[in-house]
Amino acid sequence: MAKDKKKNSSKKKSEENVEEFQVKENVDHSELEEKLKEAEKQILLSLADNDNLRKRFDREKEDLSNYVISSFAKEILSVLDNLERALKSTDLDELKKSDQNISQFIEGIELTEKQIITIFEKFKIEKINSLDQNFDPNLHQAMFEVEDPDKQPGFITEVVQEGYRIGDRLLRPAMVGVVKKKG
Repeated sequence: MAKDKKKNSSKKKSEENVEEFQVKENVDHSELEEKLKEAEKQILLSLADNDNLRKRFDREKEDLSNYVISSFAKEILSVLDNLERALKSTDLDELKKSDQNISQFIEGIELTEKQIITIFEKFKIEKINSLDQNFDPNLHQAMFEVEDPDKQPGFITEVVQEGYRIGDRLLRPAMVGVVKKKG
């Protein structure tokens, strides 16, 4: 009987140890799950932060490249303006018919103008469409006012010099003539 009591008491202790271990295991398991969820949350936040940083750096890089090229582009705009003025100054069709050498010279000027425009497009430099638009002080510079009873005040009737922008940044405002307010 003493042996049976001893057996029962050691069996009871074993069962208690197993139960105690299982309780600790369950507690440890739920703690581990919580820690795992917290770590997963931290990793997702870090990945999102990294993605946001990458996007911001890409935007800043593009802005910087636009800024660097803008001063050079402003200088080239005057060359383009001079080419356009040269081509508009005379009746090109008459000149081309009169002499073969002059015809080739004019074609060379026209090709140079087209090449500059193509390069501008490549670097996202675009002409601001101003004629027959409403005046926008962010894009236009009013050079003079015109009276025109048929058009709304602030309407652009003439473009003296084309405006350009590079991306969202204004490179040069368009110099325009605007319809005067009535009265």
